[in-house]
Amino acid sequence: MASTTRTQQLWLGRYVDAEWFGELAEQAMATGDRQPLVAAMERYHDLYEDAVLVVDAGGAEFANIGVDTGDPAVADAVAAARSNRHSTGFPHRLRTWDPDSLMIARPIGSGMQVEGAVLIETSTVQAKRDITDRWALMTLGMWTALALFAGLALALSRWVLRPLERLSQSVATLTDTLPNPVSGPPPTSIMRQYDGPPEVRELARSFDAMAMAVADAVEAQRQLVADTAHAIRNPLAALAIRLESLKPVIPDQSAHTFRRASSQVDRLAAVLDGLLRLAVAETPEGFRPVPHDSDWPSCCDAVRVVADRVEAWGVAFERAGMDVAAVVPDGEVEVAAPEDALMQILDVLLSNSCRYAGAGARTEVRVHGGTRWVTVSVIDDGVGVAEPELDKLTTRFYRGSSATPGGSGLGLPIAAALAQRHQGELTVGLTVPQGLHITVRLPARAS
Repeated sequence: MASTTRTQQLWLGRYVDAEWFGELAEQAMATGDRQPLVAAMERYHDLYEDAVLVVDAGGAEFANIGVDTGDPAVADAVAAARSNRHSTGFPHRLRTWDPDSLMIARPIGSGMQVEGAVLIETSTVQAKRDITDRWALMTLGMWTALALFAGLALALSRWVLRPLERLSQSVATLTDTLPNPVSGPPPTSIMRQYDGPPEVRELARSFDAMAMAVADAVEAQRQLVADTAHAIRNPLAALAIRLESLKPVIPDQSAHTFRRASSQVDRLAAVLDGLLRLAVAETPEGFRPVPHDSDWPSCCDAVRVVADRVEAWGVAFERAGMDVAAVVPDGEVEVAAPEDALMQILDVLLSNSCRYAGAGARTEVRVHGGTRWVTVSVIDDGVGVAEPELDKLTTRFYRGSSATPGGSGLGLPIAAALAQRHQGELTVGLTVPQGLHITVRLPARAS
């Protein structure tokens, strides 16, 4: 743009000058006095250092200041102007390698009557220097702006990535404090999926190492609970056998104490079994490999599972003087959870209702299917619990004030852990006027 503008400015200025010399030459040819024309040409040459040539209609030199008439290019330009053709050899834009001088020629006269020609040989050195200076200035400005924006971008990127660096350091520090930290390169799947600045890659590696360490810690915790439960169960079973063998020789006055000791042994065995099931339930599903040949997680029909468990618990409810029923929709309601997990959850909820709702209570198990979630509700009109105790019922070893003796306080925590493990949730509420309403929400297969 700068080159084109400067070139057009030079061409237009010299073309206007050529018209002016044409008018002076026309007057000089009419009067025969060349002195005003020659004086103007000399002043012009002194001012711009450009050469000027004027010829008459026959091509003879009329006035000349600095033009080499022996140059073939000059002869061609003059001949074209005498043929009433204006100069067309001027470039659209000047470049640094173009000639240092260019010619502009135009005819003298008006209309079709040509009385001669004017030629101006102008220097392009200053124009090319101006163009070079403008390009240099523009280049300097561009590089300055580029450096400025690059500096701002660098400062902004460092400001944005600084929290990532600190987070990566915190994650690495946290990973070092976990038991059995995982060392070595991160899994290749992470490196294939994520790329970018070093801070992001480092954060991905640190997070991956932490995830693996957490997985190992969770597995170690579960294994510790399982090993502890198994290790204690054998001596506990031996103790129960020994107590049973002592039963015939226990005096009558000590029978009550013996029965209490036996019941405590049984309760301890139930607690160990509950801890073992809770450890398995609390193992995150994400740490377990998903079969490659399965497009869906393990699914089951909630309607069928509910009907099966209600039928299985019917006898226990009947013996307790209670009523249990399944309120389910027609057809299948697919839930994205394994059948054994849903069965364990229902067994816990139906067991609690059978144990604590009280004689004469009615329990309903309802299934509601949606596009994203499947809701299974266990509702009874029994004695219920006090409202302040609702949030504590899913706490380990917590037993409500109205609970009957014999429980371990691990049933609802196990059910809640199973629901959470399969991306669901368990909530406990009250029914009106009395009773308990426990809702389990699990993802629907369609979601």
